[in-house]
Amino acid sequence: MALAAGSSIATIPSWLSKSAAPKSRSNRSLILLPVRASSDNGRGDGISSVLDKTKKEISREDVLKNQAENESEKRSVFGAVPSSGALWPRPEIERRPETGDRSFASLMAFDGAGPETINGRLAMVGILWAFAVERMTGQTVAEQLYAPGNFGLFNFLAVAQLFAYASLVPLFKGESPDSRSLGPFRAMAERWNGRTAMLGFLALVVTEFFTKTPVFHMM
Repeated sequence: MALAAGSSIATIPSWLSKSAAPKSRSNRSLILLPVRASSDNGRGDGISSVLDKTKKEISREDVLKNQAENESEKRSVFGAVPSSGALWPRPEIERRPETGDRSFASLMAFDGAGPETINGRLAMVGILWAFAVERMTGQTVAEQLYAPGNFGLFNFLAVAQLFAYASLVPLFKGESPDSRSLGPFRAMAERWNGRTAMLGFLALVVTEFFTKTPVFHMM
């Protein structure tokens, strides 16, 4: 008797099938045994295989090399020189999840990996959400959040917690956004899209505050 599972075949000896078969009027009872398909053929198993291909190992040596060669790592945008043990700015080797402190305070510090990652993702979702709802309802962002009968504020808080949790889990495990890439989906592209979305969302809220008119609804 043989059972097929995925691309592998499990063969059961005839003496085992006869001894394990339940006694019944028919000798043609079907025996079902769980057989796990092997994924050792190099092709992986579905989603985990795809995720493994996006992984990029970032070693301590890579971080130290970039820290020494990258001019942006030698001085902050405000001119401050990173120093070891300082609250801000910290050297790259200390603030990266792969090589530095992975505590919540460190990850969510001003120069940590958490704030820009989370805020950028929320801004990208927020501006897309604002565009869709304004086109459908004609309400400004403030009206979507605070108007009686609307659940915009509740939805925002729920999505914010979800995205914050999903963004922090890899960081706690020592994996920064730079350690994943798939084609055009890279950490640098996400950062620039997030920064653009943050500026765009801020401009949208300020414009609607003064004009009292939904910007996207007028398009």
